[in-house]
Amino acid sequence: MKYIRQFGIILGVTCAGEVCKHLILLPVPASIYGLVILFALLAFKVIRLEQVKEAGVFLIEIMPLMFIPAAAGLVTSWGQIRGILLPLCVIVPLTTCLVMLAAGKATDYMIEKKEGKRDE
Repeated sequence: MKYIRQFGIILGVTCAGEVCKHLILLPVPASIYGLVILFALLAFKVIRLEQVKEAGVFLIEIMPLMFIPAAAGLVTSWGQIRGILLPLCVIVPLTTCLVMLAAGKATDYMIEKKEGKRDE
């Protein structure tokens, strides 16, 4: 029953993100609205981490499985991709490295900030 409740909370936040996408006419995906809503609910302690942790860990563990349909879609789009293959081979590794760098720096900042609060 605990997992059903946790998935229900995550599903409810996801639905709220879908509603925001239709109400706020910006080119922002509903999943981003959902992430922001969930972050706000966790930050303001409306939802405790324990209320969604196990379901979140499960979803993160199966995340690679969710990329299979996208990869299959790329295989079927080979005719369109073939013309831009060289730019893709440059852009994809470059942007991957930039995202990894930005995520690492943000994580370092958050760890330093957290450790700094403990020392005070």
